[in-house]
Amino acid sequence: MSVVALVVDDSMLIRHTVCRFLEERGFAVESATNGQEALEALKRVRPDIIITDIQMPKMSGSELITAVKTDPALAGIPIVIVAGKQSGFEHTEKRATYTIFKDIDIEKQLAKALQVVLGEKAAKAHAAKSGT
Repeated sequence: MSVVALVVDDSMLIRHTVCRFLEERGFAVESATNGQEALEALKRVRPDIIITDIQMPKMSGSELITAVKTDPALAGIPIVIVAGKQSGFEHTEKRATYTIFKDIDIEKQLAKALQVVLGEKAAKAHAAKSGT
C-alpha cells in the first residue's frame, strides 16, 4: 500500500515539482491549490503527510494547520511547510513538523524532510516504487 501525501500550494510550479518528486518515490499524491480545497480532499483521503504552502488565497496554510490540528481524526498527521525564506513564517508558525524553503534546492530539502518526518514509511514507499 502506498504512502499518501497531500500537497497544498497555489503555485502550479511548486505543486507540480513536489508532486512529481513524491510520485517518483512511490507516494500516492493528492493535491490542492488552497486550504479550502485541502479540507475537501481530507474528506476523501487520509494522508500520511501534508505538505503545504503558508500564503495562499481563500484559506492560508496557517488556517489549514489550525483546522487539521483541531480535528482529532487529523491532528496526528505530520505537516511540512513550504514557503519563501523571506516570509518569516518559521518564526510564527510552530505547529509544523518540518519546514522547507522554496528558494533553496526544494528537492534536497524535501528528501531530508521525508526522512525526518516519515523515516521508515518513506523508505518503504521508495523501495516499493523501485521494486527492491
